[in-house]
Amino acid sequence: MARQPRHMGIGTPPPKVENIRATLNRIWSYMAPEKKRFSMVIGLIIISSLLSLLGPFLLGKTVDIVIAESETNTLIVMIFLLLAIYFFHSLTLWLQNYWMIGIAQTTVYEMRNHLFSHLQRLPILFFQKRQQGDLMSRLTNDMEDVSRTLNTAVVQFVTSVLTITGTIGVMIWLSPLLTLLTLTIVPVMYFGMKWITKRTGTYFKEQQKHLGELNGYVEEMFTGQPIITMFSREERVIQDFEEKNEALRQSGYWAQVYTGFIPKLMNMLNNVSFAIIVGGGGLLALNGYVSIGIIVTFTTYSRQFTRPLNDLANQFNMILSAVAGADRVFHIIDESEENDTGEVSTIKGNIEFRDVSFSYDGSEQTLAHINFHAEAGETIALVGPTGAGKTTIVSLLSRFYDPDQGRILVDGKDIHSITRDSLRSQMGVVLQDATMFNKTIRENIRYGRIEATDEEVEKAARASHAHDFIIKLPNGYDTILDPDGKGVSHGQRQLLSIARAMIANPSLLILDEATSSIDTVTEMKINDALKKLMKGRTSFVIAHRLNTIRSADQILVLRKGRIIEKGTHYELIEEKGFYADLVKTQQTEKNVML
Repeated sequence: MARQPRHMGIGTPPPKVENIRATLNRIWSYMAPEKKRFSMVIGLIIISSLLSLLGPFLLGKTVDIVIAESETNTLIVMIFLLLAIYFFHSLTLWLQNYWMIGIAQTTVYEMRNHLFSHLQRLPILFFQKRQQGDLMSRLTNDMEDVSRTLNTAVVQFVTSVLTITGTIGVMIWLSPLLTLLTLTIVPVMYFGMKWITKRTGTYFKEQQKHLGELNGYVEEMFTGQPIITMFSREERVIQDFEEKNEALRQSGYWAQVYTGFIPKLMNMLNNVSFAIIVGGGGLLALNGYVSIGIIVTFTTYSRQFTRPLNDLANQFNMILSAVAGADRVFHIIDESEENDTGEVSTIKGNIEFRDVSFSYDGSEQTLAHINFHAEAGETIALVGPTGAGKTTIVSLLSRFYDPDQGRILVDGKDIHSITRDSLRSQMGVVLQDATMFNKTIRENIRYGRIEATDEEVEKAARASHAHDFIIKLPNGYDTILDPDGKGVSHGQRQLLSIARAMIANPSLLILDEATSSIDTVTEMKINDALKKLMKGRTSFVIAHRLNTIRSADQILVLRKGRIIEKGTHYELIEEKGFYADLVKTQQTEKNVML
């Protein structure tokens, strides 16, 4: 990822939010199920806006009554009427906010569910090209921006528009001339707000982007903290963090600076408007054009008029921020999912690669013209130096990727005619680095087959030799593992991973150096369990320690993405080629260590 510049001045043009209207329409599509309740909110907004207009009007009338009539009873009635108006105005405000919060939370709940579900259906290549922290930021920070905006800004925006429209209408009805004087500040407001909002929207977009990048970097550094410490790279990491943090600070700084202009501008214009009304209204009152009550009404309306303008600007900024966040969310949702056709009920395990070639980046080939055939129940060992293509072969078989050229056949069917779910449901995987979840040991083993009973879980644990250490834990099978399986040793996590594969009862088995983290004594026990697990199943074994694959039915020796040798252990030894040299090298290294 390209490093962001350390300093961003005003002259740096940040990216713009693309197609605001389309993004708002997509947000509305998630709100559609709540349209009945939203219509009720709009109704309450209309009522509250009318009440907010009625209050100042009656206040002015009350002043005129006091001046003209000095009638106490009428004054008391007007006071109680004003109290009732302001009470019901507050009640409608509370109800509309209460309902809108429910609408907002439901909408964001659906959006977040859709995004997370969509992420589960995206190809593995997508995640390899993205920072985890950036994806997490879109799922949390960006969605929270949308939530905050729907909670408050939508109601306030509609209220502000209705209040401004109604206020101007009543002001014109009371005194067109005084209204004209009051509206002289509107052009200043318009051009001032246009200048401000033109800049805030782009900087809010930049702020969200830098926040996602910073989250991704922090997540990556926390994961790699042991390596950072081991190689004493703390200062370099701190420097990189400071640069990313500075980019976020700059974009956030300018977004907030421009936003901060808004209340200052509005306060100044409020005071100017008040002075115009008092001065101009006083002259009109002296000449008999308006009453004192109308001047009082106008002073209230002027603040009621400029405050919504202020609110509109703030709400517009909030909406721009939410649109920027939603836009980032929709970019993920618009990513193409894995396409599937066809189902398969059972897999026997006949596997064939026909002239398969593959490249991760579209230029340099990782695999080139791979051809082999595995009968059901055979064990296929993949051997070769790092980067030879061993893991890529099993990744293609798992349909994490699709080949650029050639065909992969499963029981004579093209792998593209089998859905990924039905294929992977009949595959068991034991990786070199066992992944555990923050759940009980029982649930981690049952992850291989969710409907497995407790008895089946224990049977699988006994077969993998994990039962003995499990029962010694404080809560046995109900012991909750820390995130990433911390709390048990690396070797013990490997045993749990093997138990998980056993309980899945797969037709195809993939072992990526499954005993690499097991001590010698445990390895002897577990090899017997693995032989039982592999019996009758087509197994692909990625091997680094060659003594573990002597009994394999086929050994495929890969180098630079090509199969350079193929055969059994003894056949390849007789050929005295690359495989034989690898075996000899490992034996020599073992003797030296001894």
